[in-house]
Amino acid sequence: MLRDIFEERVQMQEEQLGRLNTLLAAVRENEFYKKRMDEKFLTEDFQNVKDISTAFPLLSKDDIAEDHATFPPFGSNLSYPLEKYNHFNQTSGTTSTPIRWVDDEDSWQWMVDNWKVVLDLADLKKGDRAMFAFSFGPFLGFWSAFDAVRAQGALIIPGGGMTTIARLHCIMDNNIDTLFCTPTYAMRMGEIAKEEKFDLSKSPIKKIILAGEPGGSISATRARILKVWPNAELYDHHGMTEVGPVSYQCPKHTGSLHIISSSYYAEVIDPESGSKVQPGFVGELVLTTLGRLGSPAIRYRTGDYVMRGDRGKCDCGTFDLKLEGGILGRIDNMIFVRGVNIYPAAVEELIRKYSEIVEYRVEFKSRRSMTEMNVKIECDESTAKPQKIAKALQMDMRTAFTLRIPVTLVDPGELPRFEAKAKRWIRL
Repeated sequence: MLRDIFEERVQMQEEQLGRLNTLLAAVRENEFYKKRMDEKFLTEDFQNVKDISTAFPLLSKDDIAEDHATFPPFGSNLSYPLEKYNHFNQTSGTTSTPIRWVDDEDSWQWMVDNWKVVLDLADLKKGDRAMFAFSFGPFLGFWSAFDAVRAQGALIIPGGGMTTIARLHCIMDNNIDTLFCTPTYAMRMGEIAKEEKFDLSKSPIKKIILAGEPGGSISATRARILKVWPNAELYDHHGMTEVGPVSYQCPKHTGSLHIISSSYYAEVIDPESGSKVQPGFVGELVLTTLGRLGSPAIRYRTGDYVMRGDRGKCDCGTFDLKLEGGILGRIDNMIFVRGVNIYPAAVEELIRKYSEIVEYRVEFKSRRSMTEMNVKIECDESTAKPQKIAKALQMDMRTAFTLRIPVTLVDPGELPRFEAKAKRWIRL
């Protein structure tokens, strides 16, 4: 038994090595990576998957932005002549200037195939009816998912340009069974349904595929969504424009994600030192795209905090790297308050336990070299004693973090609502 498991793991590593060497051959003609590559690997192949950390330095978003500024508009990370590229996307720009990314047809198909892993897990098939509950912009996740669903043979109902209540009526009128949206918007649709006396217990939605935010792997957030959509199963996923569709929900552990190891070489590093972290510890996720040869990301610092799972075989049957608890938060959102690391996922877990809280916002600022944090919450209008909820949440945070974190109650409707990626952590 142990020998079989060992052989499976070796086979996975050999397959990754073959894909890494194919990638290495492609980027030898890529001006961006030729300047970053160790000269030894201009002529030699990798002998081990770990050789990649010797061959290439870590890649940051700032490195990409600088390259785009020097070689506008798409940068020099192009393995082929520009006329071969036929897909354009750009990052959301929530933390910096948006970055443009172009792909050739083979790289695009690779991303569609990655989405297929997520869709197969959710058992999305021909005959299903899927709504994309957002307006389509240049963000990669919308379009790659759209093409993947079309390839599965499902009927696609675009939800762009609609109000939330119009989308709810569209779901009922067209007997839509699959919903694609952010965790925040899944709850927002429930908020609107309640206001409009719209009964979601009669909804035909059977599957909700979540992306864009960490909430899909947070147990309290999942519970809130399932309360809103009582007939649905949830499937979490995450990806980025810079790297593509990355992970799928563990079939046995719904609070964790697996990296698609056939498509990505993943590392988890200490964001300060760059050294690898051991299983069970938190670090920054670093990804190398194994099939996006036209414009690859090699050792890309995603900015996502994750907890690395153990190296063994998951009881769901895969060796794909497990991220325990999914994405814990963005590095630029994680804050250090009086000696305590506070991750966004941990805060959301506490807040979402209160069904009365419909929206929240975390504000933080530095004063005399100390970080101060304040949580604003908005309760449902029907809440009898909202101040009691605020005090209870403040006590929960004191217990969880051993800190006094002020919780401020704001008037109903005061906090912003989000259709796509929510921005709740605000540096003042």
